[in-house]
Amino acid sequence: MFEFGFIKVSCAVPKISVADPAGNLASHLSLIEKAEELSSFLILFPELSITGYTCGDLFLTSSLIYKSLDSLREIVNFSRKKKTLIVVGLPLIFSGKLYNSACVIYAGKILGIVPKSYIPDYKEFYELRWFASGKGIKNATLEIFGEKVPFGTDMVFYMEEKPEITIGIEICEDLWGINPPSSFYAENGATILLNLSASNALVTKNDYRKLLVKMQSAKTISAYAYCNTGVFESTTDMVFDGSCLIYENGVELASSECFKRDEQIIFADVDVEFLYFERARLNTFQTSGGDLLRRIPFEGRKDFKVFLRKVEPYPFVPKEREKLEERTNEILNIQVTGLCKRLESIPDSKAVIGLSGGLDSTLAFLVTVESFKKLGKPLRNILAITMPGFGTSKTTFENVKKLVKFFDVSFEVLPVKKISKEVLHLIGHSLDTYDTVFENVQARARTYILMMKANQIGGIVIGTSDLSEIALGFCTYNGDHISMYNVNSSVPKTLVKFLIKQEADKLGGKAKKILYRILSQPISPELLPLREGEIVQKTEEKIGPYVLHDFFLYNFVRMGYSMEKVRFLAETVYKEKYSKEEIEKWLKLFTERFFKNQWKRDCVPGGPKVGSVDLSPRSSWRMPSEVDFKAFLY
Repeated sequence: MFEFGFIKVSCAVPKISVADPAGNLASHLSLIEKAEELSSFLILFPELSITGYTCGDLFLTSSLIYKSLDSLREIVNFSRKKKTLIVVGLPLIFSGKLYNSACVIYAGKILGIVPKSYIPDYKEFYELRWFASGKGIKNATLEIFGEKVPFGTDMVFYMEEKPEITIGIEICEDLWGINPPSSFYAENGATILLNLSASNALVTKNDYRKLLVKMQSAKTISAYAYCNTGVFESTTDMVFDGSCLIYENGVELASSECFKRDEQIIFADVDVEFLYFERARLNTFQTSGGDLLRRIPFEGRKDFKVFLRKVEPYPFVPKEREKLEERTNEILNIQVTGLCKRLESIPDSKAVIGLSGGLDSTLAFLVTVESFKKLGKPLRNILAITMPGFGTSKTTFENVKKLVKFFDVSFEVLPVKKISKEVLHLIGHSLDTYDTVFENVQARARTYILMMKANQIGGIVIGTSDLSEIALGFCTYNGDHISMYNVNSSVPKTLVKFLIKQEADKLGGKAKKILYRILSQPISPELLPLREGEIVQKTEEKIGPYVLHDFFLYNFVRMGYSMEKVRFLAETVYKEKYSKEEIEKWLKLFTERFFKNQWKRDCVPGGPKVGSVDLSPRSSWRMPSEVDFKAFLY
């Protein structure tokens, strides 16, 4: 997994006794061992973890400081044969002042010590009584255990072999500052940001902390690990909850159980490769080249045990019902808003839409109906046309009739068999040869009819082809590929069903029954003759499951992953559903079709962008049509 850019990050809350560094050592070592066993790249402890945060004036006693150093020495020695980077908190004296510090340890060596910059001295906090601010300390060293160690807020730590793994460290209140040190570290190349914290528990405070970590991770395009001290601190005035959080680019990867009365450790697999290239893609992410900071190298581990990352099998579809409803509502609003504006720009225009009884045309129809309602236009100004062909089933035909009758729009049935036969006869093509020519003559005839009817009544043709079909080129050039405005152009197939279902549930009654019947039908263009009245042409049997293709599409276009990495993730998430051979087969087909059909995407009609993945050549995806897809296979 390391070769794909994943590293395991852990946050650990030790079981401590306040002001007892020697007694706290065992829990630290136990947690480090657990991190090592699971091949964690790094382990982060809370603020002042060796002593505890609530020591009060005991911080100013020589006994506590010396004992802290003794425990630190034990941790350093313990780390000699370990590959996990260790970050612990303790009080340290530098140049006559006491600093709340984070000590970075790797393989028996202290790499550097980072002091806290922002020292809180308000409400329940009075750290200035003991600690000085480390803000502005640069190019300094601290002699410890007979060696000079870098000390200050001017350093990041990076893996020599893989410099995109660069770590910046801040402490608790630093994140609350208007200019957090972590922002500066990110500007200078840090992709992993760590926060040792001692933030007391208050009603709703953990939600606020989550929001801070989430936003800082998103703003800096980083992985942000936050480790809070636990319930073992003194409770004279405050209680601590042991909240640990790991976020990646604004997405929560892991969180701890709050108020747990035992030591605990959480893990998350961070995709550093994604963060590195995401920053490169977003040219508004400004960097300063790293010249303003000391860069401390370390070897770092490359082995990886147990892939823990949760990979979503439906990346376009939120798994939480509430989020799904919110997302689908937003998408429908975007689609409707886009079409409303287009209709407003063409005075007195009508809408012409081809209804097949399938998912895509049904969604486009629902969007069109809602747009006309929003604009206060009569629904009779929508002309729905169904054009039965050689493979049109009775069920889909009846579904169309019921749908248009319910909404009371204008409706025409214009079969394409006759015109298709005439064209096939004209070009000398057998009616019994069921090939691409046989299929495309029907698709083009339908588009021809739609365009002519639009001319006839003064309307525009509403497109129905979805994002997944556009990605695969599974549309007929100058057929369903063309329209005057395509409301589905940015909606993937796996999301289309949910959009229709949400509208069905909202409408209820007879409309719900009709729409649910449409949802139950197999995906098919219905271009090949029926067999005993049943559909024989099923899209997913020919080109593969759309759930896989949407997964491939998202991870290649949005995440920028190599096809080898996409394959690995697909094999991980779908191991119970598809064999490795099946995934291999459909991934190769996806890659070939995606690259070979860019020429179709070069001239797609306008349509609203609804998500982070869109293939419009004008605003989202520009690619040469002549690229050899084999260059992108593993």
